[in-house]
Amino acid sequence: MQFRIDNMTCGGCAKGVTKAIHSVDPQATVEIDLATKAVRVGSSADEAALLAKLDDAGYPPER
Repeated sequence: MQFRIDNMTCGGCAKGVTKAIHSVDPQATVEIDLATKAVRVGSSADEAALLAKLDDAGYPPER
């Protein structure tokens, strides 16, 4: 799955996004491109659960 997080602006944000995703699925693969604010996640976890966790963490995703 792939989405955009507009308020992800630095390495600290990227770590926060990764931590939120791993709290739902510790085995998820996470690729982040800060330049385009894109996040790619490889996970078998429910997409809605991942998106809700990111929103709760302060990083609202856009599809």
